[in-house]
Amino acid sequence: MIVCGDDALARRLAVELRFVYGERVTLLLPPGRDANSPETPLTQRGRAAALFGRMSAAMNRTAANGNGSTGGNDTNAGVEAVRIMEAPEPSDDVLEEAGVDRAAALALVYDDDERNIRAALTARRLNPRLRLVIRLYNRKLGQHLEELLDQAAAVAMPGIDPALLDASTTVLSDADTAAPALAATALTGSSKVIQAEGLLLRAAERPPPRPGETLDPGLCTLALLSSTTNDPAGSEGSEGSGAEGPQLLPDEQTVAAAEGRGTVVLEAISRADPDRPATRMGGRGAPLAQVFSRRLRWSALGVAVAAVALVIASVLTTEDSLLHSSYLTLLDLLGMNDPAEDAPAARQIIQLLSGVAGLLLLPLLIAAVLEAFGTLRTASSLRRPPRGLSGHVVLLGLGKIGTRVLVRLRELDIPVVVVEEDPEARGIPLARSMHVPTVLGDVTQEGVLEAAKIRRAHALLALTSIDTTNLEATLYARSVKPDLRVALRLYDDEFATAVYRTLRTAHPQALTRSRSVSHLAAPSFAVAMMGRQILGAVPVERKVMLFAALEVAGHPQLEGRTVEQAFQASSWRVLAIDATPPADRNPDLAAVPPYPPQGPPTPSGLVWDLHPGYVLRAQDRVVIAATRRGLAELLRRQRTVAPQQ
Repeated sequence: MIVCGDDALARRLAVELRFVYGERVTLLLPPGRDANSPETPLTQRGRAAALFGRMSAAMNRTAANGNGSTGGNDTNAGVEAVRIMEAPEPSDDVLEEAGVDRAAALALVYDDDERNIRAALTARRLNPRLRLVIRLYNRKLGQHLEELLDQAAAVAMPGIDPALLDASTTVLSDADTAAPALAATALTGSSKVIQAEGLLLRAAERPPPRPGETLDPGLCTLALLSSTTNDPAGSEGSEGSGAEGPQLLPDEQTVAAAEGRGTVVLEAISRADPDRPATRMGGRGAPLAQVFSRRLRWSALGVAVAAVALVIASVLTTEDSLLHSSYLTLLDLLGMNDPAEDAPAARQIIQLLSGVAGLLLLPLLIAAVLEAFGTLRTASSLRRPPRGLSGHVVLLGLGKIGTRVLVRLRELDIPVVVVEEDPEARGIPLARSMHVPTVLGDVTQEGVLEAAKIRRAHALLALTSIDTTNLEATLYARSVKPDLRVALRLYDDEFATAVYRTLRTAHPQALTRSRSVSHLAAPSFAVAMMGRQILGAVPVERKVMLFAALEVAGHPQLEGRTVEQAFQASSWRVLAIDATPPADRNPDLAAVPPYPPQGPPTPSGLVWDLHPGYVLRAQDRVVIAATRRGLAELLRRQRTVAPQQ
């Protein structure tokens, strides 16, 4: 396996492939210091080597203590099985030196889309059979690139059935993979949604049942949350495998024996609708309240009331008709009528009062014109947080991740206030077009979070790329509002665990979550390199549970076994079977099928209410929930040496 990248995702992916799937990995990094950690003297190579060393030591400790299986890997060879190269660009010569002609898969996870595309075209030319996994932020471009590279592989090997080729192209986005989990963190009782053949699978987090309370078990229990969830000094959020951590895919006996522990259950399945566009805050167009100020509106109301009073007085004193009195009063207001010299005294008084009201109308009209002009001039500028805003989410950072999370939150109609230091950030045009209130400034400076109405906010999402900035913003926000719901983006797991324990000790009644984008995205990239289809990933504290679709054939752990026998606690569980004939199956279960304009939607071929005694056949395709190690065991392949041509 070859991994090419320039940030944390590349290192995470290499660790995933080596220590979870037992693959031999070549990691290609750019020379020089880590661009994401300029304050750290470690180079990309040094940081990667240190990470591999820590993982190898952790694996050795686990094997020595007998706390878990190492999956058949030689943990002492953990570092030796990873080859680290340095090159500024993945050129032809560099890829050939990395062994692209002999590799099974290549991951291109640079932060630059253009560099990934250029390297993918080169790699496909050098090895048509190579499995490509590409990181692209542009989703539409990614769809076209998949078709192009797969077609190029088929043309390069004419006469061979493309279905029999091991060449495939998968385009993924770490931002799209992590955004749903990050957005769901800001909501109370929200569900993590996985999509399969137009169906939505909701994995919901439920609190521990109260004494005498019976909760709906759902379709199945996917995980038991930490036994220390309610303990301020607990290790919730760590990736350790201790008994107090979360348990993924427990058996029925473990669930029944668990007391005082929350659960993650698979809830009812619903039909997936096409994604609806993210809505603007405040609706479409510029409302009257944004065009004219409140003071101006009250002034206009006062002039209108005065005009109505003058019309009524004219009708009562002159016995004139309502229409004629209104006409004369309007002329008097605008100064367009002749003096009422020969008219009765009442008429003359009304004319004088109308003239005075007309004098008040003139500056009012001028102010209205100036305010309207100012509104039109600043229509393309960023909106400020309104005074009465409350119950919103404060989002720090509008980079790739923050922009995707902003779209997700607005799709859910959640009010958002954005804080961004760089006025040229990627998500600023999107925030402007969606009328999302935005505060430009350094979040570590005093007064910035106050401008975002942090005291009345519901949650804080600290998603900048700097751990210390996220932590500083979190600590300050907690000092302002101790019960604030917080989700902060942290890369280092040991640092994240220490932050968890400290924050929970200081604020035991507040909910705190830590999310690593590379940690959420790496499993999906790794499984794509193994050639299987990932439907989604659900974070359980700081562990990840994967949903995948795979063929039963070639898996002795599944083939010929019943659904009940195929279930292996803490590893994998069969959730559904695709009853569609193999020739008619949808190759991409994560895609939403087109809906007919009229009539009911086409029924899905997935069967979810499985009988425990159903025997899995070789031609079956199943949807499973699995841990990373469980899926690695299912996908572990026999290495064969290709014959020399």
